[in-house]
Amino acid sequence: MSEILKAIAAPSNPNVPQVRPGDTISVFVRIKEGNNERTQEFRGTVIRERNGGENANFTVRRVASNGVGVERTFLSCSPRLEKVVVHRHAHVRRANLYFMRTRTGKNARLKQKFN
Repeated sequence: MSEILKAIAAPSNPNVPQVRPGDTISVFVRIKEGNNERTQEFRGTVIRERNGGENANFTVRRVASNGVGVERTFLSCSPRLEKVVVHRHAHVRRANLYFMRTRTGKNARLKQKFN
């Protein structure tokens, strides 16, 4: 039975590195519009990461125009993800950064973590 499950399991995407909550990342997603495909960048802060095998996903939040917050969830194994670039790591003490939804301005900054 486990051989059948392994055969239909989605292979992991090698273009997705290990991301943690608090990381500022750029996610490049392939989007299909009509007959042509293009790549769209979504840059923001990871506010949550779920590890669930092939259901693993992470949620990225960014502030769009007029101060409107936009959140988007990406599947880690998805073939639609072209690449993920980690720009910086932040020092956080929580696994889910839902409190960032209520923060605005300088209050919404996270302290950078240096290696």
